[in-house]
Amino acid sequence: MIRKLLRRVFKRGEPTPHTVETIGPDQHGIRSEAVSSAARRTCEGLQQAGYRAYVVGGAVRDLIAGIEPKDFDVATDATPEQVRAQFRRSRVIGRRFQIVHVMFGAETIEVSTFRAAHDADTLKDEHGRVLRDNVWGNMEEDAARRDFTVNALYYDPSTGKVFDYHHGVRDLQRKTLRMIGDPRARYREDPVRMLRAVRLAAKLDLRLDPQVQAPIREMAELIDNVPAARLFDEMLKLLFSGHAVECVKRLREDGLHHGLLPLLDVILEQPLGEKFVMLALTDTDRRIREGKRTSPGFLFATLLWHEVLSNWEARKKNGQLPVPALHEAMDEVLDTQGEKLAITRRIAGDIKDVWLLQPRFEKRSGRMPFRLIEHQRFRAAWDFLRLRAESGEAPQELSDWWAAFEQADNAEREALLKPDTGPKKRRRRTRVRKPGEDSTSAIPPAPTFE
Repeated sequence: MIRKLLRRVFKRGEPTPHTVETIGPDQHGIRSEAVSSAARRTCEGLQQAGYRAYVVGGAVRDLIAGIEPKDFDVATDATPEQVRAQFRRSRVIGRRFQIVHVMFGAETIEVSTFRAAHDADTLKDEHGRVLRDNVWGNMEEDAARRDFTVNALYYDPSTGKVFDYHHGVRDLQRKTLRMIGDPRARYREDPVRMLRAVRLAAKLDLRLDPQVQAPIREMAELIDNVPAARLFDEMLKLLFSGHAVECVKRLREDGLHHGLLPLLDVILEQPLGEKFVMLALTDTDRRIREGKRTSPGFLFATLLWHEVLSNWEARKKNGQLPVPALHEAMDEVLDTQGEKLAITRRIAGDIKDVWLLQPRFEKRSGRMPFRLIEHQRFRAAWDFLRLRAESGEAPQELSDWWAAFEQADNAEREALLKPDTGPKKRRRRTRVRKPGEDSTSAIPPAPTFE
């Protein structure tokens, strides 16, 4: 409390004042109806209570760029407790960065309090990453604290005006991604900003400012200090941005793919593996653009498949049986992956289901095909097989056969079945027991050797 009071009295750590640019609706082009009603109601409720409140960050950036935002955030000068008091359906979450979730039906608005500038008292680790960030400030300080200029934009739904402290609208128009402050210091505060720079540049077709791009390759190792769960969330945003192919290309250019997804750099250096991964990412980008469902489990299964395949083949060469060898290969690759990304148990289960069904596609006789098409993961596993065939790893005929088998009726499926050419199991002959003979006397005597 004393530290907060001194900060307010002496304005310690306050950034150099910036002249805020106020941009009207005729200039920024945001239509009020394009803004979530929940976000508008959140701002309205806080403003009526005497607080300042604005839609902030990525939603404003995307609306100006002509992109439909996925979610809306609000920034205010009200503290989390004050925000919580204004909305019945709300809750305070977070410790490192305390925010409030305000719920309107199925939509959740994330409300953050204006943050103050960092100073010598800000709690950081030995690498410079900020560990706790709950010192409140004013709107100007909050804008200076944001990472990129295109994210430091504040939209007031009541007036339709955008407040721009760092020429973010101009940078959007010039197709340039610039950092607020010294990029090296900002990367140390939060190494995830390196990934975010790549993702935003790919999504908005922006050129990285040279000062933003230059430190990335030499500072990439700082990502090792990011908690696995947070890194996993950022990777999901990147891979499901609708621009995953471009993101991966830029990650490689900036040297960020090495170690980010363990073994991914090895995959991308193998012609067959790279073709398979790029086909999968292209397919995911297409589905997102078409508004179709996507699965993290399926995509991570494609990213790590060739490492599983290599591990599996090595185990079989060492004499292990195919099925146990596949299970051990899957566990080893996912354990290695888990050291960097906190893949949830549910997603890991989806990944394994897709992998385990691949050998079963080879069996096209008897009742096995009928049981396989009833499996709840059949469609995802077949899509995986289709990508394997397109990349040249699996026979195209195999993929086509299963597509035909799924669409056929029962009579046509019977006609499609392949003859069973596998070794026949010898039936064990049972000796007919004579009347009055007990079970022990039916056992032939052991041979004797003289």
